[in-house]
Amino acid sequence: MMYDVIIVGGGPAGFSAALYSARSNLKTLLIERFFAGGQMSTTEVMENYPGFEEPINGIELAVRMENQAKKFGTEVISEEVVELDLNDEIKIVKTTNGEYRCKTVILGMGGSPRKLGLPSENNLMGRGISYCATCDGSFYRDMDVAIIGGGDTAVEDANYLSRLCNKVYLVHRRDELRATKTLQDDVFKNHKVEIVWDSVPESINGDMSVKSINVKNKKTGDVRALEVSGIFVAIGSNPNTELIKDKLRMSQSGYIVTGEDMQTSIAGVFACGDIRDKLLRQVVTAAADGAIAAYAAEKYIGRN
Repeated sequence: MMYDVIIVGGGPAGFSAALYSARSNLKTLLIERFFAGGQMSTTEVMENYPGFEEPINGIELAVRMENQAKKFGTEVISEEVVELDLNDEIKIVKTTNGEYRCKTVILGMGGSPRKLGLPSENNLMGRGISYCATCDGSFYRDMDVAIIGGGDTAVEDANYLSRLCNKVYLVHRRDELRATKTLQDDVFKNHKVEIVWDSVPESINGDMSVKSINVKNKKTGDVRALEVSGIFVAIGSNPNTELIKDKLRMSQSGYIVTGEDMQTSIAGVFACGDIRDKLLRQVVTAAADGAIAAYAAEKYIGRN
């Protein structure tokens, strides 16, 4: 069977692409190895997705996106993609169950936040540990929180959370920040932010929710307990690009480089969402990427 579009990844970018492809009467297949939603499905409550006056659960939004895409004819299968043959005019997507042929491929495998690697981290994810201050900061109004990191994202998060929270600890493993000077100037002037220098997280404490975090000074060996209700990890993310390693043009950080039309360095192959080199990684920007990728794929098919 020949598909017009095969989408790899079932996050908001992938399902947005599927919706637009299917509504354009393109034969569309979406392949997701786990469950709908990607990182979005790990968010208990979302307040910043347009159109929902009341907060919506990430899983619920993912299910709605999937059902909407299916309504217009998208075929959705749960299989793991193991290989992509992209260079020929007809693309081949190989999974653990077989292979599928198509005219265009849209890559939406997303990214995974880098974790601290502490024993209790997975158990407390969504119950005090977050990887997105913009998404979850409002749940910690008037509370004390900690941010782990020292780059642009961490410092931006510190300034952002200081407008919501009682106190913000910025825990950084070095004695100077890596963020741009402008951001550093802002955080140094912020009386609600305390920078904990030369320190790394040692343990996260709490059974059902975060109660505190122990940080160890790398120079002195001293351990300090920070009593916080929330911990925001901002030490970067890893794009899920194992399938296309050495096949497409990538940024130095390992993200896929595209044009504004989501076209990659191979004709007929598009990328959208968190896997793409871009300024902001949010559900709303992922959905926008997916719509553009589907539109561009339709135009590509029409030209060829």
